[in-house]
Amino acid sequence: MENLDKYFPRYEEYDPKVPVWCVTPELSGCFHRFFDTSPISPSGRYVAVFRMPFEDRPPEPGEAGEVVVVDLHKGTHRTVAETIGWEPQLGANLNWGGSDSELFFNDVEASTWRPFAWKVNPLSGEKMKMEGTVYHASPDGRWLISANMASMRRTQAGYGVALPPEKVRRNVGPTNDDGFFLTDTRTGRSRLLVSIADLLREANPPVRVEDVENQEIYAFHSKFSPSGDRLMLSLRWFPASCPPRWNMLLNEDPEVCYAWVTMGGDGSRKHCAVGQDQWRKGGHHATWFPDGKRISMNLNIDEEDMRFVQVNEDGTGLRKILDQALGSGHPTVHRDGKHLLTDTYTTEKASFNDGTIPLRWIDLESGEEQVAVRINTGQPCPDSTLRVDPHPAWDRSWRYVTFNAFIGGTRKVFIADWKNLLS
Repeated sequence: MENLDKYFPRYEEYDPKVPVWCVTPELSGCFHRFFDTSPISPSGRYVAVFRMPFEDRPPEPGEAGEVVVVDLHKGTHRTVAETIGWEPQLGANLNWGGSDSELFFNDVEASTWRPFAWKVNPLSGEKMKMEGTVYHASPDGRWLISANMASMRRTQAGYGVALPPEKVRRNVGPTNDDGFFLTDTRTGRSRLLVSIADLLREANPPVRVEDVENQEIYAFHSKFSPSGDRLMLSLRWFPASCPPRWNMLLNEDPEVCYAWVTMGGDGSRKHCAVGQDQWRKGGHHATWFPDGKRISMNLNIDEEDMRFVQVNEDGTGLRKILDQALGSGHPTVHRDGKHLLTDTYTTEKASFNDGTIPLRWIDLESGEEQVAVRINTGQPCPDSTLRVDPHPAWDRSWRYVTFNAFIGGTRKVFIADWKNLLS
């Protein structure tokens, strides 16, 4: 990271409290994946970003975007692959493996419309085709976990892959042949690790789904714990109707229900950590604590305003992390256990209501809050699927934060050095 000032321009608007660099200054349409995965490679030398071919509409099936790798040591970038397996929120779900020689992302076979993942060595160009897809890679890169990338669009567009609607399955009732899939990155082989029916039948406490046989039920987010031995899995469901419905979150449909389930990587110890009885109050964006035993998220726990909350992976111990701080964006508790970092949607109370949002740095002991960075994420396209979420993500050293913004009429990726705020 010592060469960032040499090769990349500083972002200095609104007097940030940490050094910030734009690492895609010459590129348009770039963004990194999500707040639970760092685009910075394990060694800290490279940044993997996705580049959209356009920013004013969602992709049609078969339209390609680019996988771009930025060399932070040399200030250069190159396109290492093109892919048609993407959508505007998480791109092609780029994930680094255990080293700089393993980069995973999704693609689609255009002849059959079957989604799959690649394992690519961006240094040599060597690549290996996986049977399954990638949503999240285990910390060592050995395993990929993923829901059905095609059917994600039925509950929310932006997170999976673009396929013709007739190629996307529909789940009515608790299915036994769809759910979460595990891929062995050494062999490329993939299998159904746990079905939707398994999760509904075996979780303790249970996932409560009313009128279950008449619900469309889908798997969505999936996340390895920091140690790689447990999983967070999200389920979404809504009443089945005719004709079938798509992108149910587009209009914030109150019929959509949610649950987070945790389980061991071997399928043991299934628990409903946060069920619909809590989700119905309003909330979003859960992820693991660094200890891998608790979950943090935004939740309207008192049915007033959202707060940052925590819950044990077995569903016990649900409580506010802070009493007064408003929940927002994509919160992550730092490894030091003393701080929380989050961003803000432009529509949330913590935003500045002018298209700019804060990266909020909150002391968990005193409740003191700082605006570490203020930056624009508002963009002109009215389609919410194309919104620009910062998704602040810690690198593996827990010092550097990568985030997205909309600057100069296009999407850019930034890195901030948090050293001064951690000392």
